[in-house]
Amino acid sequence: MQKGLPKRVPSICPECIRVIPARLFEEEGRVMMEKTCPQHGYFKDIYWSDVDLYLKAEKWFFSDGRGLENPMSEAKTCPQDCGLCQMHTSHTALGNIDLTNRCNMKCPICFASSDASGYIYEPSYEEVVEMLKVFRQMRPVAGRTIQFSGGEPTLHPRLFDILRAAEDLGFSHIQMATNGLLFAQDPEFSQKCEEAGLDCIYLQFDGLSDEVYVKTRGRRLAEIKQKAVENIAQTDMKIALVPTIVKGINDQEVGNIVRYAIRYRETISGISFQPVAFTGRIDHEERMARRFTLTDLAHSVEDQTGITKASRDWYPLSCVVPFTHLVGATRGEETINITCHPHCGFGTYLFIDYNGKATPITEFMDVEKMLPAMNKIAQKTKPTGITFFGKLKAFRTLHKYFDVKNSPEGLDFHKLLLTLEGMINKNVGRGEEGKKTFRTMMVAGMHFMDGYNYELQRVSRCVIHFATPEGRLYPFCTYNSGPYHRARVERQFAKSNAEWRKTLAEAREVALQAGG
Repeated sequence: MQKGLPKRVPSICPECIRVIPARLFEEEGRVMMEKTCPQHGYFKDIYWSDVDLYLKAEKWFFSDGRGLENPMSEAKTCPQDCGLCQMHTSHTALGNIDLTNRCNMKCPICFASSDASGYIYEPSYEEVVEMLKVFRQMRPVAGRTIQFSGGEPTLHPRLFDILRAAEDLGFSHIQMATNGLLFAQDPEFSQKCEEAGLDCIYLQFDGLSDEVYVKTRGRRLAEIKQKAVENIAQTDMKIALVPTIVKGINDQEVGNIVRYAIRYRETISGISFQPVAFTGRIDHEERMARRFTLTDLAHSVEDQTGITKASRDWYPLSCVVPFTHLVGATRGEETINITCHPHCGFGTYLFIDYNGKATPITEFMDVEKMLPAMNKIAQKTKPTGITFFGKLKAFRTLHKYFDVKNSPEGLDFHKLLLTLEGMINKNVGRGEEGKKTFRTMMVAGMHFMDGYNYELQRVSRCVIHFATPEGRLYPFCTYNSGPYHRARVERQFAKSNAEWRKTLAEAREVALQAGG
């Protein structure tokens, strides 16, 4: 991957989706993308709003992944010939399956265009199980983390059967992306989901005021979100808040969302901010006014909370590659590596003590020295095995750069090791084992691309993949934007209203017989 600025990268025309070259360059402290389509003309957009943080993210990108041993297609052109192909360098970190395109809301900013297509896409239980198997059959690393999405996945008539199937197939972490309406309306719904195997709720959460929700979701939702959090808190499941941020609409809510998450830290384990991606046509002036980038997020958290410093505490999500490589070697098996492009995800880890004081990991861990040292060890270590002396060296390296004097109250080196293990191994981070770890919270952003800021080097490194009934996997940003494979797949497997009603009746009968 080429680093530094200016540089040329492959992109697409937002109008006709043909592959065209783009130039990334600095302008007034920001990173800009410009490109020209022979047919549709010139386009310019903000790529990252802080050039220094852009370059920092590149600095902490260590290596690409090994790709897939069993790719699903032989592609000649990216991103059109997708599904994952031999050009893809990353395995799945988070698998996604859309359970339906039906929804009980009509959000103005939904990238899935749920319930607006004129047809119903709702895979059967059997089709979903086959898609789950596709993730589990991936090599060299089988999919272990699955998310059910939509539409609104809670509307699927065999939801609980699907959750149980995912657990039976060996997924170690099962989560669901939801607007939370059913969790708020029915306290027993949370308990049923937990009993069926659900571990985490990926909860749409754009702010704390109804004023915000009226703009982003078209209705008042503040009390409903609060009720959903309270009901889920009665179980052992965790919540990750998922705010979609639009500049000028709810970017002023970033600090409130972080403080809210810390307040409910026993249940909320992280925040995944998602700067809005623009679908369809939007004029240049409005796009520039509404564009919110990952560096805007880092500065907003700093300015609105004072907890973190953007330049010190924020790193690309892929910076953890050396650490996860060594964890896998210690276990004797390859583990999930977050080898996404350094400009896809950006975040920080907070350690929260018993009094609710949040401390960024950089205040007690010399990350700038620790990560390169761990990377040197990782480069000399086989993915599936590490010697005793290799383990000893890794532990000594962590201990060397751990400053116990500045660590949060109650965090010693032993508890730090357990906590770091729990971040990767969800079984260590949950239940009774989870009580032995220190309370942590990941505050991060994933900026999914649209046609205006599209970069093919990001696509080929994507770690968030969608499975479809045709037996293929697609990177998030080819499924939901760019070539937009979602529309083709949903049309291919769509049902008429009559067909869907028949399928729904049959599914409900099966669920009732099973006690669901």
